Amino acid sequence: MTIAKTLPYALGAFCLALTLGVGASLAQTASHEDLRALRYYLQQNDQAAAQAELRRLRVAFPDWRPPANLSELLAVETTVGVDEGAIWRLIERRDYAAARQAIEQGRGRVAGWTPPSDMLRVLETNEAQDNFSAAVSARDATRAISIARGAPQLMSCDRINNAWLLADMYILSGQNGHALTTYRNTVQSCPSYSQMQTTLEKSSVIASQAELRDLFGVAHRANPGAKGQLDQLAARLLGGGTAPATSTAAAAPARPAPAAAPAPAIVPAPAPVAAAPASPVRGALPLRGDGRVAEARRLKEQEQYARCLAASQSPRSLDLLYERSWCAFSHQRPTEALTGFQAAAQAGDSLGANVRRDAYFGMALAYLAMNMTEQGAATAAQVRLSDAQHKEIETIVLDQRGVRAYRAGDYRQAIGYFDALERLSGSLRRDLAILRAYAYLNTGQRPTARAEFERLHAQLATAETRQGLNAAR
Repeated sequence: MTIAKTLPYALGAFCLALTLGVGASLAQTASHEDLRALRYYLQQNDQAAAQAELRRLRVAFPDWRPPANLSELLAVETTVGVDEGAIWRLIERRDYAAARQAIEQGRGRVAGWTPPSDMLRVLETNEAQDNFSAAVSARDATRAISIARGAPQLMSCDRINNAWLLADMYILSGQNGHALTTYRNTVQSCPSYSQMQTTLEKSSVIASQAELRDLFGVAHRANPGAKGQLDQLAARLLGGGTAPATSTAAAAPARPAPAAAPAPAIVPAPAPVAAAPASPVRGALPLRGDGRVAEARRLKEQEQYARCLAASQSPRSLDLLYERSWCAFSHQRPTEALTGFQAAAQAGDSLGANVRRDAYFGMALAYLAMNMTEQGAATAAQVRLSDAQHKEIETIVLDQRGVRAYRAGDYRQAIGYFDALERLSGSLRRDLAILRAYAYLNTGQRPTARAEFERLHAQLATAETRQGLNAAR
């Protein structure tokens, strides 16, 4: 059992119990369920937390008296209770079938026991998320759409990336109308401007002018306070205006940060997808000749990627396809970008100085954006990248390998990757530093883990660092 994986779910249940205990004026004595948190702390031999929980229970339940020997509570647990912590650990390990079996065994063994509602919710949501992510990564649009339809909780605003991925799956299967409906529902349901901006930019690639104007109408009604920002975005996407600056470079756009969540809520890694085949367009397109290249390049350099894609549809030359590929990559369409980069790489430097090198760099970035770490690393090794490009690729590769090792339970290997990343970059991103601290903890290096959590907590105190400190103690 690893502390990092067990503690967050248990604490969530404890907070719920605490809230219910304090607010229930008629409950004067503690039930078996109310003592769940105390039993957990005793099982973990966390005396400080156990004493704090005892103080809370005495306030919440004035008529309750703890036994003189607190170990009696654990004896009761083994005879009449269900080890819910074990079920949470199965869920965290993503062994959903075993978790469901344990729940059914608990129901049959302990009369009156039912799993907490949050346990069932997390089990169902995590399982659906894993299946959906795997289907998306495998480009299995039919399965991804079916999973999403059966699990509407995946389309919540805090999981908005799922809605965008679902729209991608509709587009992949030729159902643009359903994709637009997904974008519309997302704009309507998630009124944060930053969320609406991305949704509207994505929809602009497939929407007609009339459809896009209609989507902006939905956005204005959902968030009237963002009128000025929406008007600027509409001017940009519907014609005229300039895009706000982003952090993406024109010649070699910065990749999105890999999904590396802190230990208390590790995001499931997408299953690897099959490598894209060699581009079929090389022989079909001349090197040059499509008069839209200058416009596409201008839009790319202005970071107006949606308009760039609209202005370069069905490219008739490789130089336009190459410019379009950077726009596709920056617009979170790495599969499409990969095909264009492959074609440009085959053409070599006939398209311009260093184009072959930069195309391989783009291919590597596209693979990494799809979480195909080893393919990205192998692609980058085929050419001599610039120092900056090499550092960018190596940084992402170490990042992804470290997170993957942590998820696989290979904590010593994860520490090695994160240490190498810190040496390369001069620092370690905060979420990765938290992962490394948990890796120290899970390899028995408790003093090192505690020192790391204390350092991170001193920099910025958050729920994650507090949980880490509690675990390290």
